[in-house]
Amino acid sequence: MQNRIAKAKNIKLLILDVDGVLTDAKLFFDEQGKEYKAFNARDGLGIKLLQKSGIQVAVISGRASKPVALRMEMLGISLVYLGQTDKGQAFKEIIAKVGCTADQAAHVGDDLIDLPVLIQVGLAIAVQDASEQILPYVDWQTRLAGGQGAVREVCDFILQAQGKMQGLVESFKEI
Repeated sequence: MQNRIAKAKNIKLLILDVDGVLTDAKLFFDEQGKEYKAFNARDGLGIKLLQKSGIQVAVISGRASKPVALRMEMLGISLVYLGQTDKGQAFKEIIAKVGCTADQAAHVGDDLIDLPVLIQVGLAIAVQDASEQILPYVDWQTRLAGGQGAVREVCDFILQAQGKMQGLVESFKEI
């Protein structure tokens, strides 16, 4: 626990997978092939709290998806890499754009496609229902499953580790 708190104190960038992390990994299509996804509103608020506190958020997904692009636009996330078969390369591009080191980045993943990023970041996180093959490579596994508030759990943890949570809570009292 102490080790992951120390790592979380240095985080300047949170990178998220989508299917299985921001969603429950289910894919819904209608007869015309239109895709539907469900996102957790609490995850969205957690992302907004990170952004408000100065921590950047990025997304790397193996799939290209219009619903994902729309949700990321709603959340004000501009570092969106969809349809990425090589997440390691996307990770390198993102940290170069943000201007941080790999140690200052955290990644939340759920499956083998996330491994190239998980092994490079300073804080590697798997959701509760992640593939067991990635678990030996992560610093922490969330209590909550993907699409069920796991991202909010991660956001809250980083904010608490950095001593920023109480100030954010207070800011809501002033509204």
